[in-house]
Amino acid sequence: MKFFSFWRSLAAYRVRIALNLKNITPSEIIIVDLMKGHQRDPKFRAVNPMMALPALIDGDGPVLYESLAILEYIDETHPKPPLLPSDPRGRARARGLAQIVACDSHPLVVPRVREYLEKEFNIAEPERMKWCRHWIATALGALEEHLANEKETGRYCHGDNVTIADLCLVSQAAGAKFFQVDTGPYPTVMRIADECNKIEAFAKAHPLKQPGAPAST
Repeated sequence: MKFFSFWRSLAAYRVRIALNLKNITPSEIIIVDLMKGHQRDPKFRAVNPMMALPALIDGDGPVLYESLAILEYIDETHPKPPLLPSDPRGRARARGLAQIVACDSHPLVVPRVREYLEKEFNIAEPERMKWCRHWIATALGALEEHLANEKETGRYCHGDNVTIADLCLVSQAAGAKFFQVDTGPYPTVMRIADECNKIEAFAKAHPLKQPGAPAST
């Protein structure tokens, strides 16, 4: 198994957690430095034409891409512990919470979007940061409303077992810190993030514990 990753990639962070939870150790971890633009190198573009992380090659099959798709592949091929609830409504809820992060917020703050805002619209760094904080906070607010008011919330996003929703939630919490978003208005989100980070599989996967990461951000 080859895993294409980078310490700063929040999507790769989600996949690292899943690999740790399932006790899967990739045979090779290939670092693609997003900050140096290595995702645009022809060699990686041949792996993922979207030029985005993460990507996973498992055996002789096709390259896997997009974090949520990879998470479900890992869950289906290594079913214990499960990352989705056993009932259809629970699975839909967990997926919905995960997609608030992975589909509605995170794609708006990735390097390619920030670079486009700069190069095409001459938007300066302070305004680009304001853009990122807005979309991160929007997702945090939606998560908080769901998690604080829905009876299905437990120790974690859905009951007392970790699901894909929690993997996405902790990546959003880390992104909030990277972009200096005030997380005070989201106590339920941060309570769950703190609970998750007590688990070794989450703690080991944290961006700042990966090769090449700075001592702090």
